[in-house]
Amino acid sequence: MATSTIDGAMLWDDVRAVRERQPLVHSLTNFVAMNFNANVLLALGAAPVMAHAEEEVEEMVGIAGALVVNIGTLEPDWIAAMARAIRAARARGIPVVLDPVGAGATAYRNRAVAELIAAGPPTIVRGNGSEIMSVAGLSAATRGVDSAASSDSAVAAARSLARATAGVVCVSGADDHVVDAQGRWLTLSNGHPWMTRVTGVGCSATAMIGAFAAIQPDPWRATAAAMAYLGVVGEWAAERVLAAGGGAGSYQVALVDGLQLLDAEGFLSRLRLTLRS
Repeated sequence: MATSTIDGAMLWDDVRAVRERQPLVHSLTNFVAMNFNANVLLALGAAPVMAHAEEEVEEMVGIAGALVVNIGTLEPDWIAAMARAIRAARARGIPVVLDPVGAGATAYRNRAVAELIAAGPPTIVRGNGSEIMSVAGLSAATRGVDSAASSDSAVAAARSLARATAGVVCVSGADDHVVDAQGRWLTLSNGHPWMTRVTGVGCSATAMIGAFAAIQPDPWRATAAAMAYLGVVGEWAAERVLAAGGGAGSYQVALVDGLQLLDAEGFLSRLRLTLRS
């Protein structure tokens, strides 16, 4: 039975496991974030594969440890491939991570999310406040793919969505909230405002969740580990870039460096995790 007990040492064990086991993460992700997502996974220690042709997704899922589906740049062929990949992943019993980028922005995007969830309930859903509220069936204002709702305001929607999917939901923002269908809830309060200045950081968080879910059988803990590690690295990177007088371009590089280089002491000394009920 999954436990509600979680701490930094447990999450660091998962970071180390990703580095040692190098799980293959099959990502059907968007054109904007694809390269950065791949570099993030490589720096983390995982192995990325970005394959979206419907003719090969079932075979690729067959060798992957997790499937990540990101709807940032949608096309009809991609939706069909994503649905096919989800069905294959569910049949194999590997975790499926869904990032409903821009959910609520257009009717087409909303229909795509509904179709993908109907193909097989995701193991984990990660999105910003507006996206999670939209997927949960609530009215939420959006600004393109950016959130107009805080992560705190979306917790109730996240918990409702977790029950509906019998899975885990992560709402990312100034604070990251991770909830599941069993009622577990934790908050992570790391990160830095510059994480919003680099395209693809949120999408990379979803990709990282896939890597952790591939090695950690408890998806709530896997999600917590991925978000905690990225948040701490975000702070680590900002300190180094600011000290050197750099900006957003340098910050992107420092984020990738931090994912590879951060050690246990650096992680544990910074982690801000709160268990809730």
